[in-house]
Amino acid sequence: MGSVPEEPSRADRLYAVASGQEGLFTSQQAVDSGHSPQLLSHHQRSGRVLRVRRGIYRLAHFPAGEHEELVAAWLWSNQEGIFSHATALLLHGLSDALPARADLTLPPLWKNRRVRPPEGLVIHHGVVLEQERRWYGAVPITSVLRTLEDCARAHLDPHLLQQATRQALQRGLVAEQDLLEVHTALRPYGGTANGADNGAGTGDVAAM
Repeated sequence: MGSVPEEPSRADRLYAVASGQEGLFTSQQAVDSGHSPQLLSHHQRSGRVLRVRRGIYRLAHFPAGEHEELVAAWLWSNQEGIFSHATALLLHGLSDALPARADLTLPPLWKNRRVRPPEGLVIHHGVVLEQERRWYGAVPITSVLRTLEDCARAHLDPHLLQQATRQALQRGLVAEQDLLEVHTALRPYGGTANGADNGAGTGDVAAM
């Protein structure tokens, strides 16, 4: 008879969670993996674990990720938030702009919660359907079509929206007939055909 596989240790369980989140994890995820608050504090004192913000930690030896701040914000939202608007535009490779703050859409019920978002985070509220979600590495973002529609509703700079829409059409990420809301928002500015195209946006998000 074959030997019974050993159950993963609590350290292995925590690493498995953190490795999918750019080395970050929440205090609740630590508890779920078998780490008591006292043990977590011990690892923090020993330097094995670093505190990123309240309730969010990172494995000290794990290489820093390119979008660690987004993962931390997503974990702050209890993994309920979806990055959207100008932030999703950037992650889809449809914008040169580097917004100073990140846009995160939370479920409508969050409107009733008295929570202060982390610095550098802009909160929106709305329902994001499953088919409107994509993944960028460890974090969820809105689909290209939903992103363009959100940007139109939020009155994003029309020239930036024009550029992003043209890029999305040229790359076959959206269909012309699905852009009614975006076309309506851009009509006062000449629609999506005007404006100089500087070639921004060359990256793609997997499984778009």
